[in-house]
Amino acid sequence: MSSFLDLLLYTSNITLPIFIIVFLGWFLRRTSWLTESFINSGSKLVFTIALPALLFIKVLESDLSAVFDTRQVMFALLVTVAGFLACWRLSGTMKLLPENRGVFVQGAFRGNMGIVGLALCMNMYGDEGLAVGSILLAFLTLLYNVLSVFALTLPFHSDKRFDWLSMAKDMAKNPLIIAIVTALVLNLLQLEPPAIIMKSGEYFANMTLPLALICVGGSIKLNELKDSNHLALKATLLKLVGLPLLFTLAALVMGFKDLALGTLFLMFASPTATASFVMAKAMRGNAELAATIIALSTVLSLLTVSTGI
Repeated sequence: MSSFLDLLLYTSNITLPIFIIVFLGWFLRRTSWLTESFINSGSKLVFTIALPALLFIKVLESDLSAVFDTRQVMFALLVTVAGFLACWRLSGTMKLLPENRGVFVQGAFRGNMGIVGLALCMNMYGDEGLAVGSILLAFLTLLYNVLSVFALTLPFHSDKRFDWLSMAKDMAKNPLIIAIVTALVLNLLQLEPPAIIMKSGEYFANMTLPLALICVGGSIKLNELKDSNHLALKATLLKLVGLPLLFTLAALVMGFKDLALGTLFLMFASPTATASFVMAKAMRGNAELAATIIALSTVLSLLTVSTGI
């Protein structure tokens, strides 16, 4: 009994602080303490300045020989592609409308690694976990964007009309990718920006996760859960249970353990990324279904992540 309580306390210390802040964001939005405009502006601030500052500092200050695991990165990329293909194949057997198929697939494989995933890694492993998570995020962000485009365009047979050059330019201008790549280069060259720049960056870095989690909570609309259909539930179960379970078992078979295994699980077990709603809306997907999957997976991930840990 004592060991069970110790385990419960251990997992609660990792997951509950994150979801308390998410709940606070939801509560403040529902009670009109926060406005929709604040949520939108706050999310933009996180994506363009605060989160890049956090990732830049943590990667720059990390010991790359200790946190950059080529084998782990390659494994993460391969299982992500495998998970995408499995979800795509499954969706093909479900006879879905074109506007639903891509959203279902994206909701099932694309995780909120940049906010929830990194927060979980930091809570469980500290700065080292955050650095490892940042490396995974850099590579998987690129892959997520490419696979999401496939998922959302192929059902309409419009991939030939998609502007791949424009997408490549957008990814090259992604603040998260710019921050991580720049930090990697400076780290390898053993260069460091002036102290005044680093100190200013730390102020932004320190506000990243609280503000990001509040914005995630503020964007959740529980009324969408009331209308959640079997499709949203299936995508959520794949995202929170099916794929993380298979990926973690595969990682165990491949010999990953401790920090490498834990960060892989936490990043893959994170709920559906909020960016999936934006892409669905911009590319003729069912935006309402995307929003429902995001809300449902965010709420249920407290249970699934705690159980997995």
